[in-house]
Amino acid sequence: MSGQWKEVVRLAFKGSRFRDHALDLTAITELSRFQKIVAETAKAHWRIAHPDRERLPKRFEERTRLCLRRIEEGSAVAPLEVFIEEPEQEELFEQQATEIKEAIEQVHQVFQAVEKNELLPDNFPKALVSDYEQLGQGLADDETIEVVPVGKEPTHITPSTRSHLATFAEVGYADHIDITGEVLEADVRQGRFQVWLDEKTGVTVTFSQEQESEVTTALRDHQTIRIQIIGSGEFSPQGKPLRITQVEKLQLLDVGEITYDNTARPIEDILAELASEIPEEDWNKLPSDLTDHLDHYLYGTPKR
Repeated sequence: MSGQWKEVVRLAFKGSRFRDHALDLTAITELSRFQKIVAETAKAHWRIAHPDRERLPKRFEERTRLCLRRIEEGSAVAPLEVFIEEPEQEELFEQQATEIKEAIEQVHQVFQAVEKNELLPDNFPKALVSDYEQLGQGLADDETIEVVPVGKEPTHITPSTRSHLATFAEVGYADHIDITGEVLEADVRQGRFQVWLDEKTGVTVTFSQEQESEVTTALRDHQTIRIQIIGSGEFSPQGKPLRITQVEKLQLLDVGEITYDNTARPIEDILAELASEIPEEDWNKLPSDLTDHLDHYLYGTPKR
C-alpha cells in the first residue's frame, strides 16, 4: 500500500520514571487512552457535521488511527503518526488528514482550558468528558504528560488538571435535543409533561400555552400517537437526556407513520456509498449475466 507517515502530535512523558526515554506499560496504557479520546472526538464531530448520515465514511477509523514507531529523548517523547495513502495527491492528503487534525486540536483545546481554569470549548462533545478524564490516570504526583500538536504550544496533563476535569464529569450539561416518545402524564397548570423514550427513560418537558393542544392530544391518544420534540435540554454526565427546558418544535406522529424528511439523502447516494465500500475484486466475482438471471443465482431456478 503506497503512502506516507505523517506526524500529527507528540506526547512527552515527564518525570523520573521516564528517564532514558523509557515508557513502561502504564505509559503505554496512556497512549491507548489518548487514541480513544481522539478517535471518539473525531467521530462525534463528524456526526454533528453530518446529522443525516448514519454510517461513518469508508476507512474513517483507519484515518484516525494513531501509531507509535519510535520513542525519543526528553524524558520520553512519543511522536504519534497517521498513515496517509496516495501521498502524490496533495488534495486527497489534506482531505484525509482533516478529521485527525481537528480531533487533536479539540483535545488540545480541552486540556488547555482545564489547565487555565477556563470553560470548556463550546463545540466540545460533552458526552466525552468521562473519557477525557481518564487520560493521565496512571500519573504520579510529580509526573506530567505534555500534549504537543504540530505547530502548537504544549498543554499539560497532571493529576491536578485531571481532578479539575473530573468536576466536569460529575455535573450535567445543556445541549440541543431531538427526541420522539410517548406522553403518559401531563400537568397543564404547571406546563410540564413526561415523554417516555422507552420503558425506563422518561424525560420532563416544559411547554407553553400555545403548545398545550398538541400535548393534550398526545396524552389522550398515547396508544396511537407519538410526539417529537426539538429544542434544548439538560443531560446527565453520561449523556442521558434528563429534561427539555426549551421547546422549539412539537410534532405529532401516528404510531408506525413514516415521515418524509426533505433533508434526507437521496437513496441513490446511499447505494453508491455502500457500493464504494465493496472491494473491486469482489465486484469482479459477480456473474456477467446476474441481472438477466437473478432468480437463478438467488434461488437456483433454471435459467430462462
